[in-house]
Amino acid sequence: MPGSLGYEEQDAKTFASWGVDYLKYDNCFNDGINPKERYPKMSQALSNSGRPIFYSMCEWGDEDPATWAPKIANSWRTTGDIQDNWDSVTSRADMNDKWAAYAGPGLWNDPDMLEVGNGNMSKVEYRSHFSIWALVKAPLLIGCDIRSVTSETLEILSNSEVINVNQDPLGVQGKKVSQQGDLEVWAGPLSNNRVAVILWNRSSSQAAITAKWEDIDLPSDAIVEARDLWTQSYLPSNLQSNLTSMVDSHDVKMYILTPSSG
Repeated sequence: MPGSLGYEEQDAKTFASWGVDYLKYDNCFNDGINPKERYPKMSQALSNSGRPIFYSMCEWGDEDPATWAPKIANSWRTTGDIQDNWDSVTSRADMNDKWAAYAGPGLWNDPDMLEVGNGNMSKVEYRSHFSIWALVKAPLLIGCDIRSVTSETLEILSNSEVINVNQDPLGVQGKKVSQQGDLEVWAGPLSNNRVAVILWNRSSSQAAITAKWEDIDLPSDAIVEARDLWTQSYLPSNLQSNLTSMVDSHDVKMYILTPSSG
């Protein structure tokens, strides 16, 4: 919100009177004031406003906010501004991953808003983008013009099973757990002893990617049921020790693994 410097209490009360639920507080035109001094003032003002307002800090990760912002904010940017291209998405995913251990329920790392639907990437690249952001519990803020959204874009943005991973009540940020060149496995625990897994192919050609149970914190003898979140179907047979799938270039496979009760 531009113009709030020195008027935090007044503006917070105004936001509350408008019924605002979410405040993204940028760091532009800050008069050289250190973020660690400036951001707590708006945090206190929001607490005094009489309305619960989600406080999203954006100082672009300059002062490593994951190490201090959890005391004052609900989310904090870990990166510079995102752009609608593959290199920007992948680099921000990596920068954000560094801070996974600092996130938790109500306290989220934010690698910036979604570029899905802005037109400069392919469908599979947007699917990768949305999947990774969901797994790492990033705020899923739509960044395209919803007045002209295509059915292809809507299909990605409205995938309820992927969104449910993002909104899982356990609130643990998923992270990169193994890598062989540009072939990566990202995973994170979910409620009810389930695990979300993404096989991410950042290379220029189709490849097989394997998630091993030891890399995703499953017992080595676990037998699991695998749900593919993009086809919204179960794999035909249960799995043991690992999950392997062919993944197209710049695409993902995203699964929820549920250990068998037997």
